[in-house]
Amino acid sequence: MAEAVRHDKTARQLRLLSDALDSGRLGPVRRLVNTLSPAEIGNLLESLPPGKREVVWGLVDPEDDGEVLVHVGEEVRESLLAEMDPDEIIAAVEDLDIDDLADLVEDLPDTVIDEVLKSMDRENRERLEQVLSYPEDSAGRLMNPDVVTVRADVNIDVVLRYLRLRGELPDHTDHLFVVSKKHQYLGRVPLAALVTHEPSTPINRLIDDEQPAIDVEEGSPEVARKFSDHDWVSAPVVDDNNILLGRITIDDVVDIIRDQAEHQALSAAGLDEEEDLFSPIRRAFRRRMLWLGINLGTAFIASSVVQQFEGTIEKLVALAALMPIVAGMGGNAGTQVLALMVRGLALGQIAGSNVYVLLRKELGVALINGLGLGLLLGLIVLVWFRQPGLSLVIGTALTLNLLTAAAGGVAVPLVLKRMGFDPALAGSVILTTLTDVMGFMSFLGLATLVLL
Repeated sequence: MAEAVRHDKTARQLRLLSDALDSGRLGPVRRLVNTLSPAEIGNLLESLPPGKREVVWGLVDPEDDGEVLVHVGEEVRESLLAEMDPDEIIAAVEDLDIDDLADLVEDLPDTVIDEVLKSMDRENRERLEQVLSYPEDSAGRLMNPDVVTVRADVNIDVVLRYLRLRGELPDHTDHLFVVSKKHQYLGRVPLAALVTHEPSTPINRLIDDEQPAIDVEEGSPEVARKFSDHDWVSAPVVDDNNILLGRITIDDVVDIIRDQAEHQALSAAGLDEEEDLFSPIRRAFRRRMLWLGINLGTAFIASSVVQQFEGTIEKLVALAALMPIVAGMGGNAGTQVLALMVRGLALGQIAGSNVYVLLRKELGVALINGLGLGLLLGLIVLVWFRQPGLSLVIGTALTLNLLTAAAGGVAVPLVLKRMGFDPALAGSVILTTLTDVMGFMSFLGLATLVLL
């Protein structure tokens, strides 16, 4: 419900912007844009075609430029950066958090990167280089090295004086992290405890050591799962020696979850979640041509199976009208199982210990569906063509193909993951080919054996 309301709001804002831009009235556009958050501005910019996007981008408050760049996709970001002078880019990114700057820096022109690094103090430059040294989808790349740490051997009064001296806290700070003299992570202290206990209370009496730290090499999907399971707002990141390196906050995890959802939705169609909605025709053509070419190749595989039964189809023309039903039902059933498997693999819910239980369950569901739908389809064919043998053949073929779809839906993503491929990207093509081939082969093969 909330998502639908947000989409309606974005659609209304988009209509207002488009109408104002079409009429040449930039004043209302500027006022509307400057009432929005950076994330909302980024969403609107992604919804506008290039010409209008450039106009609106020029009306964004320069203080928001950096945050807006963080909230748009890679292709849109490149187009926005192309409209900016080097000095404007430097001014936009200089106040960003280290983790956000790490997301942007690889998209910046080399000359601008050098100037950005020169404008940073030594400590922040080393922090940025540290974050960039980790793999892109790791906790190290997500973390912000700017953390507030305290020692266990001091009391609340000392901590409060330190916080007043510091002046401000990083965003989403709900806990202070407690470290040893060697900067090893010991636990955390909630901010609320600092104001609900006596100033003389030692920090070591308030330490919560139950929250596990996140390893710096841990993958971002696992990080997102832990945040979801434990309702964290922030979490510490440590290395192999338990040295505190930084922290990950909930806003970064929300971005991960959104990116994962977009990836699963788009990769099944061979699309990239970073692709601009209004990307140039040539670029979109290059990206999609490969995927369509692969699909064309798999279609020929299925067609070659049909060709083997050309004589059967010539004698029983009704087969030509019915065989897409068997293949299509298998494809739909396989897609359902594949979606469950991809989600389970992404959430870490599928392991060797439960694969066979899952396979038996899916085969059982497929068998029941196959028998029920096969009986229904057989009755329809009997009424339609008045051929009991044909009814038996199509009902049996449908059941066999649904069983194939279930087995393939479980096995294909597991094999792809074992081989290092993305199941969400390649699984649908392979599984559809499998169910098409099995559907045509079982239906036409049984028809050849039973009806001729």
